[in-house]
Amino acid sequence: MLGRSSLPPLGATLRDESVEFRVWAPRAQAVDVVIEAPRSIKIRMHRAEDGYFVASATGIREGATYKYRIDGAKSYPDPCSKYQPSGPHGPSAIVDTDKYEWADRHWRGVEIRGQVLYELHVGTFTPAGTLDAACAKLEHLRSLGITVIELMPLAECNGRWNWGYDGVLLFAPYHVYGEYDALKRFVDSAHRAGIAVILDVVYNHLGPSGNHLSEYSRDYFTDKYPNEWGRCFNVDGENATPVRDFILANATYWIRDFHLDGLRLDATQSIHDASETHILSELTQLTREAAAPRSIIVIAENEPQDTRQLLPIEQGGMGFDAMWNDDFHHCAHVALTGRREAYFHDYLGRAHEFVSTAKHGYLFQGQYYYWQKKARGQQLRRPPWNFVNYIQNHDQVANSGTGTRLHALTSPARYRAATTLLLLAPQTPMLFMGQEFGSSTPFTFLADMSGELRDVVRNGRRKFLSQFPSLADPRMDERIADPAAIETLQACKLNWHECETHAAVLALHRALLDLRRNDSVLAKQGMQGFDSCVINDHAFALRWFGDGDRLLVVNLGTEFLFAPAPEPLLAPPYLHRWELRFASEDPQFGGTGTVSALAGGEWRFPGESALLYAAVKDEDSHDRS
Repeated sequence: MLGRSSLPPLGATLRDESVEFRVWAPRAQAVDVVIEAPRSIKIRMHRAEDGYFVASATGIREGATYKYRIDGAKSYPDPCSKYQPSGPHGPSAIVDTDKYEWADRHWRGVEIRGQVLYELHVGTFTPAGTLDAACAKLEHLRSLGITVIELMPLAECNGRWNWGYDGVLLFAPYHVYGEYDALKRFVDSAHRAGIAVILDVVYNHLGPSGNHLSEYSRDYFTDKYPNEWGRCFNVDGENATPVRDFILANATYWIRDFHLDGLRLDATQSIHDASETHILSELTQLTREAAAPRSIIVIAENEPQDTRQLLPIEQGGMGFDAMWNDDFHHCAHVALTGRREAYFHDYLGRAHEFVSTAKHGYLFQGQYYYWQKKARGQQLRRPPWNFVNYIQNHDQVANSGTGTRLHALTSPARYRAATTLLLLAPQTPMLFMGQEFGSSTPFTFLADMSGELRDVVRNGRRKFLSQFPSLADPRMDERIADPAAIETLQACKLNWHECETHAAVLALHRALLDLRRNDSVLAKQGMQGFDSCVINDHAFALRWFGDGDRLLVVNLGTEFLFAPAPEPLLAPPYLHRWELRFASEDPQFGGTGTVSALAGGEWRFPGESALLYAAVKDEDSHDRS
């Protein structure tokens, strides 16, 4: 199956003189296209191979709306609808997918090495909550040093707002964020600003409202595998080939039609496939073929940390470019907050964890994981850019229960030190929207559901959060926002005036990303040599080797004197000395003043700080020798 050069066209395809319809409904006896506007028309479809129904009609143009009627009974939206102007329960709209005139013909895409990611939720990124409004913030992201925007899911879903993980019509950009071409305008504008755009996609389940796939075929889903979010797609059972084609066509569609620079796949551990060729391997290959000659990046979120997904396909892997690194986040969270509830249980927040994540990416590579009572991960050496590090993302901020940002849960100095580590370490860093200016707005779970489903979703969210003993306290219940309340949505929208009122925080992020980009040693992400070491339980050092070594010393604890200093990584190269280049406690970043750790030959580590040194030629070294 691997290596297919094309996939069948799905949905409604607008040609010069006609519209061609194609839908998979293997158990149907008859399927009709019912045009609802601008005038009512019924078109009988013809049965084709493999359970598909097809039809071609003239006189129907862009903007017409339609549904499919199955066996003369109820009508449903097109499973491969390109746009849903009235939401997932309304009719599908015919769009001209080739109408948009792209201005990015010189754009060549991106590779994972050297990137800085920025995760954003369109609905709360700006007051308007649209893709066009988000375009106005691209210059802010460019000047900050962001190179890749990661959009949270955009597939059409129920309601006026949603995180996006309840998508049900996977080919249709969420109509609340703009009309069909809005995403194209956003990507085109981002490319003009020199920023790539990747999209978070969800192939492990569909949302609870507006999912009509089973009306077309019961073979779309399977109960063979467990899944905490809903039924899994059937990609390895009876009649699985059209289901695989549906998913693969969707992945390549985003890349081809919207010029996206890659995908981030949600919860790949819940995409089960016992086939000889795993669908994820096929997906990474076909999306790259669809992008050619552009290069793209494909990132996995995988809770068990199965690093084999990073291996090339020819080595038995799945060909992903990178994976999210919860291990880094979890040890940072414990170090900054002191709390080890729920899935933070197996982390200590100690220096040796930061040293190990810097060297190896994941902390758990086959060891026993007490929280889940089983082994976690497997040992596999990969380059540092294969791991996406973060101290905030949509899940982790929202899982605080109240949506409180991490900087509000720790001291400002400790947070500045952790930010320095995040943005200078060799791994690929990711910021969550508003993190760069210390946003005070919360980010909580959002899902505009109505009726009984509203209570089901709200209670399900509270049940999930109850794994944290502090959130299981009944008195916390009233503080956990209702995902379906308009007040919850409004509270989560970023306050962009805080770029001015929190200017010191923004200056910190800009200075660090400027260093990461322009420092000749840091920019190589450890390719010329990298090592790290523990100083004490809360202090550690990272060392880059190259054309003038770099040394980052981080102390998340109290000030202490390290003398003598029997640690080779603290020694400058022969005939060189250390020169301070960056201090997290610089007053321009809101710090309390810069104190070098190295003074008079002694290492005195200031508390809650991070200091970057560069090795420079010591003009007095010959005299001393």
